[in-house]
Amino acid sequence: MLNRAVSLLATLACCALIGACGRREPPADLTILNGAEPESLDPAIMTGQPDLRVCNALFEGLTRYDPKTGEAIPGLAERWEISPDLRTYTFHLRSNAVWSTGEPITAADCVYSWRRVLDPKIAAEYSGQLFFVKNAEEFNTGKITDPAQVGIRAPGPRVFQVELNSPVPFFLNLCSFGTLCVVPRGHVERHGDRWLMVAPVPVSGPYVLEAWRLNDKIRLRKNPRYWDAANTHSEIVDLLPITSPNTALNLFATGEADIIWDKTLVPTELLDELRKRPDFHTFDYIGSYFIRFNVTRKPFDDVRVRQALTMAIDKRRLTERITRGGEKTATHHTPPGVAGYRAPEGLAHNPDQARRLLVAAGFPGGRGFPRFNYLFNANAGGGAKTDEKIAVELQAMWKQELGIDVELRSQEWKVYLATQRQLDYDTCRSSWIGDYNDANTFLDMFMSNNGNNRTGWKSARYDALVRQANQQAGPRERERLFQQAELLLIRDETVIAPLYFYTGFFAFDPNRIEGIYANVIDQHPIQSIRRRK
Repeated sequence: MLNRAVSLLATLACCALIGACGRREPPADLTILNGAEPESLDPAIMTGQPDLRVCNALFEGLTRYDPKTGEAIPGLAERWEISPDLRTYTFHLRSNAVWSTGEPITAADCVYSWRRVLDPKIAAEYSGQLFFVKNAEEFNTGKITDPAQVGIRAPGPRVFQVELNSPVPFFLNLCSFGTLCVVPRGHVERHGDRWLMVAPVPVSGPYVLEAWRLNDKIRLRKNPRYWDAANTHSEIVDLLPITSPNTALNLFATGEADIIWDKTLVPTELLDELRKRPDFHTFDYIGSYFIRFNVTRKPFDDVRVRQALTMAIDKRRLTERITRGGEKTATHHTPPGVAGYRAPEGLAHNPDQARRLLVAAGFPGGRGFPRFNYLFNANAGGGAKTDEKIAVELQAMWKQELGIDVELRSQEWKVYLATQRQLDYDTCRSSWIGDYNDANTFLDMFMSNNGNNRTGWKSARYDALVRQANQQAGPRERERLFQQAELLLIRDETVIAPLYFYTGFFAFDPNRIEGIYANVIDQHPIQSIRRRK
């Protein structure tokens, strides 16, 4: 059955590719199916995983990801010193770190890049990644206006110094994240918002941007001036914006693509068979799938309503009937496997209690409950649409258990993200992949001033707990404070409804491709991947 399905899909793929041939260009050494079209390639603006994968190929931070472990290893900084109180980091940039256009990369570039992320006019959603730095949050929120007061400075041309508010155990890992990559000041200032569209774009990473053709491909070419070019293994890499599982499997089965990054790009009805194959790989990593509630809209401003909707969901039905990849159901937001942290249990499946809560909120049997919307991002084409199937299942559960009606609202990826930011939704499908292996990456995103919050929820107590946790030197007290914060999020105020934890997935033939390793933050640097000789 599988062979017949793959054969049919392959035939359809070949038909689709005929007529798509345009001008001749050299074939790529690697072709990767990257999911949705990136929203942006600007490190300060990007938020989605497809964007960040490209970002880490074009731009580098002080540290970079180890391809095997996902941990931080030296990047643009060849070494660093940490003060005895663990609050001051002094980074020494490599003498051979230059832009792809030949100019040296300096500590002043690092200062500019980080200040740009914090600039309120940029409105970077990941600006919170820098709030551990002295006065960074105050500058970002307008409490101070002098950027020189932020704890980042360049004591020398290749010396970059950072002063933190308190010790941050994951700070070096944070320096690998795309938002903190170094960008070319002169080019950005000359061309403004269009700086990525004006060639040649000076980059600090292993690849240069050769072409970005919307709805076609992003083509990367090896950067010969990258300090570690000798270990950048593929000359040309194409990343295709594919969201249809059928199309993705077609391209992979016919050899038109070498790598599928995400399980959402594989038809779920074939997963049971595909998981038995040597070219389909699963692994554990820290990722969470959940529902956001817009707490600024009635009736979702009532915690009893949010709790009722959460407790009416049979999550096992979602993982057994729809996702089918070995995912674990979730009652908390922070996944198992996060270093040094055990998440507290949240609300379990309990339809009877859900109905009682809805009565207490003034909607017995769902009577008088307004029709509301559930927002999710659309996948293109036929095939398995996991997010849509989950939406349909939630719609049925809430009708069956609570007697309430929900309208399903799907949007293309970029529009969906914009709708979330504008709080133009009632309930919304969401997910989060850990930016580094620490509970903070799952919890500080819901602080009041964090651009990734997108729920309208503000809690001074929650903010204080997260801040206090990050000021602790001892791991046990830090864990306890984080647990209190998470209970506020998932149980006491139920700002989100956790559904399940991701199972990592990629497809590649290990006899043809090497350099891809499973790790808990699902980071796979492109420069480490190559075709076997």
